[in-house]
Amino acid sequence: LLPLSRLEPYQDLEWGRERGTLGKTRNGDGERGPGNQDFLDTYNNLTLKTLMGLEWVSRFCPNATYVMKADHDVFLNLEFLAGRLLHPLRTNFMTGYVYRWTGPLRNPAYKWFVPREVYPNDTYPPYCGGPGYVLSGDLARRVFAVAQTLPAINMEDAFVGICLHALGVAVTDPPAGTFTMYWLDYDKCRFSRLVMVHHYGPKELLRVWPHFRDVPMECP
Repeated sequence: LLPLSRLEPYQDLEWGRERGTLGKTRNGDGERGPGNQDFLDTYNNLTLKTLMGLEWVSRFCPNATYVMKADHDVFLNLEFLAGRLLHPLRTNFMTGYVYRWTGPLRNPAYKWFVPREVYPNDTYPPYCGGPGYVLSGDLARRVFAVAQTLPAINMEDAFVGICLHALGVAVTDPPAGTFTMYWLDYDKCRFSRLVMVHHYGPKELLRVWPHFRDVPMECP
């Protein structure tokens, strides 16, 4: 987890005008640094929170082979991910649940509303769904760098796709069903062949993880 500054209440940032730069940040000495940023920790600012993580990786983990971004409400099977999807080692690589030919929702009633003045195009480039995706370390650094040159939008996963498009890098489709964007009833054999299952809250994760980790089971 990356700590955020304690802020006086103010509105979310204006999107579509500012570049993806995080600007300056405060640390305990009044100087600024990654992991301590001046914005509210809200859903609408998830793009900035993700870029903050990529900045942290770029500065402190420059030799990381892969980087995974995951939401708090997902079941993750990192053993399957590392053992089955990430070999051989790759560069300029990103995978997750891939969305293609989707576009911004223009109705202000939706949580995912993006006004035309923020993003004028009718479709997004292909991108990986925000609950969980994996980038090669070199690509994570390149995405952070190119984000500084692009007008940011409030849809974090789509914005990462826009960054990939600017870099000329295509997303990679994973094996079918391995990144599950909806809740599934827990079954150890089924989950052992998945990377991610969305909509698993803390109580559910605490309930199923000991069984997944410790209980031996022969799976077909």
